[in-house]
Amino acid sequence: MADLLGKADRLTYLERVATGVGRQVHNTRVLARAGLIAPLRPDKVARSIWLFRRWGASAAGAISISAVRYPDEPAIIDELGTLTYRQLHRRTNALAHALRADGIDARDNVAVMCRNHRYFIEATVALSKLGASTLYLNTEFAGPQIADVANREGASALIFDSEFEGLVSDARRGRRSYIAWQEDQASGPTLQQMIDRGDPGDLSPPSASGRVVILTSGTTGSPKGAARSQPKNLDPAVSMLSRIPLRAREKTLVSAPLFHSWGFAHFSLGLVLATTYVLQRRFDPEMALAAITRHRPTAMAVVPVMLQRMQQLPDKVRRKHDTSSLRVVAVSGSALPGELANAFMDQYGDVLYNLYGSTEVAWATIATPDDLRAAPGTAGRPPRGTVIRLFDERNNEVPPGQTGRIFVSNEFLFEGYTDGGSKASIEGLVATGDVGQLDKAGRLFVEGRDDEMIVSGGENVYPAEVEDLISRHPGVAEVAVIGVRDPDFGQRLKAFVVPKGKKPSEEQIKAYVKSNLARYKVPRDVEFVKELPRNATGKVIKRELAQRQQQPDPEPPPQKRGAKRSRA
Repeated sequence: MADLLGKADRLTYLERVATGVGRQVHNTRVLARAGLIAPLRPDKVARSIWLFRRWGASAAGAISISAVRYPDEPAIIDELGTLTYRQLHRRTNALAHALRADGIDARDNVAVMCRNHRYFIEATVALSKLGASTLYLNTEFAGPQIADVANREGASALIFDSEFEGLVSDARRGRRSYIAWQEDQASGPTLQQMIDRGDPGDLSPPSASGRVVILTSGTTGSPKGAARSQPKNLDPAVSMLSRIPLRAREKTLVSAPLFHSWGFAHFSLGLVLATTYVLQRRFDPEMALAAITRHRPTAMAVVPVMLQRMQQLPDKVRRKHDTSSLRVVAVSGSALPGELANAFMDQYGDVLYNLYGSTEVAWATIATPDDLRAAPGTAGRPPRGTVIRLFDERNNEVPPGQTGRIFVSNEFLFEGYTDGGSKASIEGLVATGDVGQLDKAGRLFVEGRDDEMIVSGGENVYPAEVEDLISRHPGVAEVAVIGVRDPDFGQRLKAFVVPKGKKPSEEQIKAYVKSNLARYKVPRDVEFVKELPRNATGKVIKRELAQRQQQPDPEPPPQKRGAKRSRA
């Protein structure tokens, strides 16, 4: 073949071959380290290969293969008990057959509004076996928002937990609907009833895999649907595994909501790794510690606010739970303050891995414990196969140390919004919507949302830097900074502070910022609040702060005569 090519073409061809070989060597090394390349009985190897060729890297294929390789190993542990991979495979077969008998097929888009439990996973896998598309709804949505999104995305059916029956009443009109987790009496068939009457026999693969649609957080506007086809190979998993040392057949406590891109990423990784998913419907910091003590997971997936709530537990509560099984605590979904990262690792060990990304680009960078110790507040470095570049407003690339808009390219970029729109792109890289800087070591520091930049007196300020500093104050539990209108400066900074311990004064907060940052970055207003408004994934909803009227702190309850004062 080389004789048929010119010199330049031969070099290009050899470079492509070398790149391909290098990638395969890298992938093999990562998969071996994760325990995915291990001895297996020849009949199981042959069966697994046959299933992979039929189903590809879909959820349906992964569960089918795990049922061959690990039939009697636990797949899901939730509040209803344990399901093995054999049981999960047969139950999802039965559910898929029952849904098909009810008229759902590969042309349908099914909306799912569930918390973290077996039926979320079973619905996802069953729809994958049918080739139907799946739309994941945020459990914090209001009723009109649910109906609007279901209509906009063309959902033909709805699967929901019974607690949401009142919220989905409008969305159910004209659609088939099924109840997933049932704790209250609700009208309609349940997934368990569908499973009980369905045929547990294997299905034939659909002609094409269905899409997965995950909604953006909607913290700055209406949530958009970001669509992805199911992966064609293991490259996306390898990218994450190259920086986060998850292993095959380990138990993972997935506390991050499964409907969100971060929780769903761990569900997807778990399919590759044949993970045992440990699930709790609602996150409670002490219940999470109790689950770690009881089930001994070696990995945990969380969002930053969950770490914060674990840290806020009294020492005596934390000490009574054994968390020594944890090797990896993977965090993403919103900014991770450097102080929180170090405080958590001081308590639980150097097990924290911070992923920065977005619904549109999946992942951009991953910070290891060494990164977080060496450069608190960093979002880390891009894994192999991922490219990060920063551009100014004129689309010129900026050097390390200068602020620019963050653009990313990797193996798992979204296919565009379901309304036909897309994110800004430059030379094949997609915008995350954030701005940041790269240091000389190639580590990324995210400074805030591109559209959150505050121009005060002609100076540009990104809230994240101010928030990160104020969060380090010993009297501050949480903080959010926004821009508000100012007749003299155009905008001024306002900080909303959740105090802890002895409440600091407004002037103390301002003096703290002034002693560490430029004068124009000092908030002109500081409002103390009991809590910050957050969505289900822990992101602060700043538009609600902008609308909020200042509310004085409630007076403490009167001390009863004779009551002893607490020493806490």
